Amino acid sequence: MAKMFILFYEAECQFIRYMNQYFEQKYVNLFFRTVTHLGGAKFTIGIILLLSLFTNQSVQITAVSSACALAISHIPVAISKKLLPRRRPYLVLDQINVTQNPLQDHSFPSGHTTAIFSIVIPFILYEPILALLLLPISFLVGLSRIYLGLHYPSDVLAGVLLGSFIGVGSFVFWDSLFNILV
Repeated sequence: MAKMFILFYEAECQFIRYMNQYFEQKYVNLFFRTVTHLGGAKFTIGIILLLSLFTNQSVQITAVSSACALAISHIPVAISKKLLPRRRPYLVLDQINVTQNPLQDHSFPSGHTTAIFSIVIPFILYEPILALLLLPISFLVGLSRIYLGLHYPSDVLAGVLLGSFIGVGSFVFWDSLFNILV
């Protein structure tokens, strides 16, 4: 069993190195450094506020569902980062390129990935066709975290699962609450 974990970790490290090797390519770097912010606090909170204020009632309810999922998702992220102190790849692996002032906290799970999935899943459940746009964007946020040397693939996968699970739960709660009230 330990050998399987070692092989998995080595595969993760190889994938990080593969992604990170393109760090010096100007447009690839610009793309991933921009996309990563879609999972950051300023964007996720900002977009939810805009949708809550300037859309119709059903979209507003979905935005509230997303806002709750975003807030709730940060609780297990913060707890996991304390209980599972995994050092970020750029701190452990040789020759990993990072941006100026990289994050210093622990890497597991990816907060950006958790955040983006927690806000998009309620909208996908509300309007399934949005999955064609929102899922690729969300996966690119996760991929950007690996490219930037800030997360292992398993950190990102945990963020996908955590954000998705909480997004579904929040949507189901708010949808059932709204249907009861109507």
